Amino acid sequence: MSFCQFFGAEVYKDHFKPGIYVCSQCNHPLFSSRSKFAHSSPWPAFTDTIREDSVTKMMETLTAFKVLCGKCGNGLGHEFVNDGPEEGVSRF
Repeated sequence: MSFCQFFGAEVYKDHFKPGIYVCSQCNHPLFSSRSKFAHSSPWPAFTDTIREDSVTKMMETLTAFKVLCGKCGNGLGHEFVNDGPEEGVSRF
C-alpha cells in the first residue's frame, strides 16, 4: 500500500489491516501497521518507522520534524515529539 497523500479525504486514515506502508513515489518501506494508531488528525498516525533509514527528518520547531522518504526525499509530513498515544512517544 502507498503512503498517504491528502487531497481532501485520506483513504488510509482508518485503514488498520496488517501490512507495510510504503512511499507513494518509490515504494520504500516506511511504517508497519503494527505501529499505527487511531488519531484525530486527517492522516494516518504511527509511533515508529520500520527501519532507521526509512525516513529522513529535519527539525522545523522544538516539537516537530519535517519527515521525508529516506530513499527518494518525497515529503511525508511531520513527526510530532511527545504527541503519540502514550507519554513520551512521538507521532508520525
